[in-house]
Amino acid sequence: MLAAVDHVQLAAPPGSEELLRGYYVDVLGMTEMPKPPVLAARGGCWFRAGAVQLHLGIEADFRPARKAHPGLRVTDIEAYATRLETHGVAVTWDDDLPGQLRFYADDPVGNRLEFLEPRG
Repeated sequence: MLAAVDHVQLAAPPGSEELLRGYYVDVLGMTEMPKPPVLAARGGCWFRAGAVQLHLGIEADFRPARKAHPGLRVTDIEAYATRLETHGVAVTWDDDLPGQLRFYADDPVGNRLEFLEPRG
């Protein structure tokens, strides 16, 4: 039986680890997780915030996910959007999902991320 989502994996181009660390740690406020040595040899980075884990794996023929994306639940979404904008990240609000405040933003390699908070 499925119990929970353990992590979401996104792809990234070779050599982008420092760029990813700057975004996922400094902008989004996540913590980098150490990768097991055998996996660390492949490159990439793993990040965590509470129970949320995002793994960024290196893909030689990288193309950013433009439609597929993780949906990340946040608290105080307006302040979180402001945090991203303060770091130069473009935020696109979307009112099409009833009962949710939400916006989209791209990570520095172009992967789409969705941020949501229930209304009221």
